[in-house]
Amino acid sequence: MKKELIKYLVANTGALTIQDVLLNFLVAALIGVVIFMSYKLTHTGSAYSARFNVSLLMLTLVTTLVMNVIGNNVALSLGMVGALSIVRFRTAVKDSRDTSYIFWCIATGICCGVQEYMIAAVGCAVIFIFLILFGLIRSAERYLIILRGPLSADGSVSKLVDEKFGGKARMVVHNTGHGECEYIYEITDKMLETAGKNGNVIEYFRKNSDLEIINIVAQSDEISR
Repeated sequence: MKKELIKYLVANTGALTIQDVLLNFLVAALIGVVIFMSYKLTHTGSAYSARFNVSLLMLTLVTTLVMNVIGNNVALSLGMVGALSIVRFRTAVKDSRDTSYIFWCIATGICCGVQEYMIAAVGCAVIFIFLILFGLIRSAERYLIILRGPLSADGSVSKLVDEKFGGKARMVVHNTGHGECEYIYEITDKMLETAGKNGNVIEYFRKNSDLEIINIVAQSDEISR
């Protein structure tokens, strides 16, 4: 029984011809371009990384290469799993959606490597449509308004902020000491846009208070590294 198992592991190689290998890479490259375009369409501004997008295309081809090597060789596949288990990838993920793209590329490479072109094509079409429809959804951009001035302005800052933003601004920091006070409020892009229609926000605080420092800082969840 032991000899038969070893014979099966060694003999079951499933070697591919050069035509099969080239076809696998061609299909993987075509689907990789679709993944490339999908990532570019669903990521805009600072959330888009051209280098990461190119890496997705390369990941699809590399996975296909690995599957071409493994083929139907069970012994080689077990050895490959053991070799890859010692690899540690510590690259920070910029956007939570990037993880889904990585798995998409790996799955596509596996399908193309085992010549399951129909599954790869249909799966690519379904995922592409899904990501185009739901990938354009953006979380509300958040801003921090930093207000700093003499301690005499401490009592009036909250009233000014409530008047400007209709009481919707959320206070996250309130510091006082050494004759100074500091307020930090969190607002959304829509709140800032609405408040800006009634006049410049910074000028509003500058004219109606003794604040020395008035800063508006973007705080985006999509930028995490």
